[in-house]
Amino acid sequence: MRLLKILLLFCILLAAMPGRARTAAHNPKHEFRGAWISTVYQDQYARQTTEQNKAYLRDLLDRLQAAGCNAVLFQVRPSADAFYDSKYEPWSRFLRADQKAPSPYWDPLEFMVDEAHRRGMELHAWLNPYRVTTSKTEKLPAGHLYRKEPDRFIKYPGDGKIYFDPGQPRNRRHIVDVVIDIVTRYDVDAIHLDDYFYPYPANGKAFPDNATYKKYGKGKTLADWRRQNVDLLISDIHEAIRTSSRPWVRFGVSPFGIWRNKASDPKGSETNGLQNYDDLYADVLLWAEKGWIDYLIPQLYWELDHKRASSEHLARWWAEAVDPKCHVYIGQDVERTMKAPDLAPSKEKNQLNHKIRLSRQYESILGNCWWPAYSLTKDFMGAATELQKGAQSTPALVPAYPSLSESAPDAVTRLRLEKNTLKWDCGKKRGRTADQVRFVVYRFDTKEQQDYSDPRNILAVTNVNEIKISKPGIYSVTALDRVNNESDPATPITVRK
Repeated sequence: MRLLKILLLFCILLAAMPGRARTAAHNPKHEFRGAWISTVYQDQYARQTTEQNKAYLRDLLDRLQAAGCNAVLFQVRPSADAFYDSKYEPWSRFLRADQKAPSPYWDPLEFMVDEAHRRGMELHAWLNPYRVTTSKTEKLPAGHLYRKEPDRFIKYPGDGKIYFDPGQPRNRRHIVDVVIDIVTRYDVDAIHLDDYFYPYPANGKAFPDNATYKKYGKGKTLADWRRQNVDLLISDIHEAIRTSSRPWVRFGVSPFGIWRNKASDPKGSETNGLQNYDDLYADVLLWAEKGWIDYLIPQLYWELDHKRASSEHLARWWAEAVDPKCHVYIGQDVERTMKAPDLAPSKEKNQLNHKIRLSRQYESILGNCWWPAYSLTKDFMGAATELQKGAQSTPALVPAYPSLSESAPDAVTRLRLEKNTLKWDCGKKRGRTADQVRFVVYRFDTKEQQDYSDPRNILAVTNVNEIKISKPGIYSVTALDRVNNESDPATPITVRK
């Protein structure tokens, strides 16, 4: 008995070592595995033809899927412009330099929604809320809102860029209109905002919004008024989505990795860096507490032992600080993660497995998101290969959102084999949260191995009601609704040679 206890303790300690990769059996079935596909400052889209762009994006999605990703955050509004057909803002200069409609015509957002869903992946439409220009010298097209109503905008002396004035209610309404235009016209799974609210402080220059503050401040301090402006934007977007024709669309934000330093607030983290609350006027914990957002992806791009902002400490802090009804995923910098050796006593050459293990250690952290997607698709220092062979080697389902719906969708029916194709019947989409929008295909070797909780038994996730199969076994299918609730499995069928 003593020997058994010693062996058990040894196994527990070995499994807990920071650099130890998890085996496929230990990978979770439910885990967010996202990747940010940025379009800002990316010149390849404007250089490529329509067909080249489509082929390029298909290849990106194939590579991300192969690396185990199940969600794509595609930047559709990099700077008050559009990677989709918008009635509010011009086509993005990163898609066409002249900001005219692409020719031959295509709609990148529509294309990406279709292609991501075809692969069983989610598509989150990523917007930057306030940024209008990306450089000091950028010239906006004649029809841009800035040309018509320049008093709605502010040029920040710190970086020379133009921003929507966050303090003007009409600007908040404009951004909400942009969001709802996307939600109601495209079958996106989520709306995603990045970390840029009030601009990052630059060159010691103040943001010149004194005139707006004088008009709307109403006795608040400048800092509190600015935070209120961002709070109102977040709550207005939340309310607009929930009262739209597609209330299941989720709303998420990826804030800078530090809420507040402990030196500023006893509830803050043991860090020493720029602060969301004080510098960007983004009180992200409040948004989670109020239920205005469905997920947070704090950008913990630093190394595990970074002196001013340890990502190991911050992962624990975010896990404990965020209201539990809000999902938390960790934003990971691929290149910094792969360049940094793991902490002693581990001899791992990078911190990838340690960071994934850390994210899985806390019950309130439900996944990771990789920045940028291009580093994964290029397999930077073997990052994609390592994920594909280890921590993301088995499929994972995006975690469900019980705050939006706790009801499971109907099960599929009439599971059958026709020649070498597995088929099943499903319900029609009726514009409801409970619509069956994706299907999980399971394969088991024997009846005794029918474990639906083990991701190794997932053959595929698809958005169509059939799949070709080539191996004998026992097969079953479940349905996922629009917020990832999973149905009961269909009655299994046995496929013999």
